Amino acid sequence: MFASCLLAPFISNAQSANTQRPNILFLFADDMRSSTIRALGNNEIITPNLDQLVRSGTSYVNNYIMGGTSGAVSMPSRAMLMTGRHLFSLDGEGQTIPKEHTMMGETFRTAGYQTFGIGKWHNGKEAFNRCFGDGREIFFGGMTDHWNVPAFDYDQTGEYAARIPYTVSLETQRVAYHNADHINNGKHSSELFSDQAIEFLNHHDGKNPFFMYVAYMAPHDPRVMPQKYMNMYDTAKITLPVNFMPEHPFDNGEMRIRDEELLGFPRNKKEVKMEILRYYAMITHLDEQIGRVIEALKKNGLYENTIIIFAADNGLAVGQHGLLGKQNLYEHSLKVPLVFVGKGFGAGKKEERFTYLHDLFPTLCELTKIPVPTSIESQSILSKKNREIMFYAYRHLQRAVRKDDFKLIEYHVNGAETIQLFDLKNDPMEINNLSNDPKYTKKVDEMRELLCEQKKVYKDVY
Repeated sequence: MFASCLLAPFISNAQSANTQRPNILFLFADDMRSSTIRALGNNEIITPNLDQLVRSGTSYVNNYIMGGTSGAVSMPSRAMLMTGRHLFSLDGEGQTIPKEHTMMGETFRTAGYQTFGIGKWHNGKEAFNRCFGDGREIFFGGMTDHWNVPAFDYDQTGEYAARIPYTVSLETQRVAYHNADHINNGKHSSELFSDQAIEFLNHHDGKNPFFMYVAYMAPHDPRVMPQKYMNMYDTAKITLPVNFMPEHPFDNGEMRIRDEELLGFPRNKKEVKMEILRYYAMITHLDEQIGRVIEALKKNGLYENTIIIFAADNGLAVGQHGLLGKQNLYEHSLKVPLVFVGKGFGAGKKEERFTYLHDLFPTLCELTKIPVPTSIESQSILSKKNREIMFYAYRHLQRAVRKDDFKLIEYHVNGAETIQLFDLKNDPMEINNLSNDPKYTKKVDEMRELLCEQKKVYKDVY
């Protein structure tokens, strides 16, 4: 009894700290570039719920991923997000996350948060269980049929023993193999994951703050969704991007990767318009499901004490530069949305500073007053120190660096070197390559030297 009396104040203080800390709702899209939210400038897309998030919070409009060491860019991107580590500091391509790399959910779990994971997880089963104390409808993989998601419920042992071997033939006629303990026949992934998020919010007891990570599979292909969302768009009103090209002007090293084979070569304008329509329709469907989750947050009295984050793992070309996928270092594939809603974030504010997606981990630590793990290499987006230089990489084939308004991309493909220099202030769509203009010779040399320096900074292995 004496010991209990001594411990009681400390237990009470810990519980008080937990109840005062904000909840975290992390909504994460798959293959959604930054230019696909109406409130941020795209007047052709329908995103009323994301628009409301933008109006309610702060949008970081220069938020980027660092790139990828794999054609499955989302795998290293998600590993960077969850560890706060740079691209070349991961274990391999992010297939697994070693125990010495402290993870985001793991950190909040240790701090007393109830951690709950839903949806896509691309970084190994052991890492998922370190991150989350519970979860539902967990998909271990990169992509699958949205209408028949092979999923697992949370397994405390971490084994996730498969009861159902599952084979799905995707649009490209290539076959993906997955294991699952159940398959959700006939329910779209965006609805499936949102249902589970709502179920969690409806039953949250409030004893401890929650960290809920909802990792959607949309708008990743195969781009399918209920027909009513397709009917909301008309290809006649879909504008081709100004940097549309029938083919990429040179071999970037990934001209025939799976993403690029979703349409034929050279690109047909009508087919690209239809692909954009499907992309937009899938985002509109996702937007509606996100709206349902936000409504449940409000209905359960949790909205005022919750930090909401909306972001995505990488962008997508969908017809720009003659490309469809994300295996490149153009803005459309590197730049991803980042919106914060909650106390401390001004309503309708747009923040221009450069940020990386993997800066979110230390940012959330700062917001919740949780010590930043020593294994983190990134910096909080709330830091007074702004990033002046951005470095990007894709496999061994492409490297890029940006400083101020200039961006240089180097390609090394089959022994040939190609250079592009863009003035993003005057040419945000990266149409005019200035690298061969004599007026920019000095700038090219300066940027190439900067690129070499950044490769050393980030311990680029290639």
